[in-house]
Amino acid sequence: MQYKRIVQRVGRVMKVVAVAVILGLAASKVVDLFTADPQVGHWRTQEARSAYERAYRDVLAGLPAPDVTREVKTDYGIVHALMWNGPDDAGAPVLLMPGRSSGAPMWAENLPSWIGQRTVIALDPIGDAGLSAQSMPLGEPADQGAWVSQAIDGLGMNTVHVVGHSFGGATATELALAHPEQVASLTLLEPIMAASGMPASIYFWSTIAALPTPQSWQDRALAEIGGTTTDDVAERSPMSVMISEATQGYTAALPMPRTLTDDQWRSLTMPVRLDIGGESALAGGPGAAERVTRLVSQAEVTVWPGGTHSLPMDEADALGRELLDFWDASEGR
Repeated sequence: MQYKRIVQRVGRVMKVVAVAVILGLAASKVVDLFTADPQVGHWRTQEARSAYERAYRDVLAGLPAPDVTREVKTDYGIVHALMWNGPDDAGAPVLLMPGRSSGAPMWAENLPSWIGQRTVIALDPIGDAGLSAQSMPLGEPADQGAWVSQAIDGLGMNTVHVVGHSFGGATATELALAHPEQVASLTLLEPIMAASGMPASIYFWSTIAALPTPQSWQDRALAEIGGTTTDDVAERSPMSVMISEATQGYTAALPMPRTLTDDQWRSLTMPVRLDIGGESALAGGPGAAERVTRLVSQAEVTVWPGGTHSLPMDEADALGRELLDFWDASEGR
């Protein structure tokens, strides 16, 4: 199929998706230093928004068209949602939460495994790049769970299987903590900060990447952050162009993710799955995996040898199969 061919071409470039995450976290720290009050995310110029939207459409062109596109009102703004319908008897829908500076098309490599198997909903986040529009500040991490909960209600869903990558994983944990009744299962793919903090070296390289440094320095910094090579960083694809336009053109307004306490991890009673990249330090590595294994008795925890922070792209086929099985098992199928 056409979308399979295009998805395969994304490949190596998506290993730099971690860059957007770290630049966003570094920017959040800078904003905290110079602003007293939470802000509202926005595009810096109309031209930046238009460039991102073109790249967004280019990525989606490689996938089957969504069956439904919704604009869902929440207290924090309008959430843009893409929905692919599944069989009526397929069980609870799947809700996808993307990482930083990407949006719903971030899941382009994963969606082919799930479209047609279950109803799948991909959200553009509030306060970050995408086609959602923030109207009220997100003052604390719990607000992240609040807007997602309201979006689920607005979509007419009762419970969903929540999947979050990177920053989206942190958001997914906030939803699970505050609204467990809406979460049929929780899948965290390299979740930022939730299980462990990040090493200082990551902030160093993110500073280099964020400054107007020579391109060779930029490429080295992005490679260090993303766990890839400078050759990979130099590649361009619809996906990498979309992330680049988002990183350069959107001023995000997001609370810094928090690291959950032991008691918060223990409070999660739904089926939980945690996937960590063995070559990534962004989500805490094997130490984070051991911590969640110890605290969440029902958790399925996997450390993927060779996996980077871009785990959904590194292991798209394997994760596609395994998550279908996980969702079925969560429902006793």
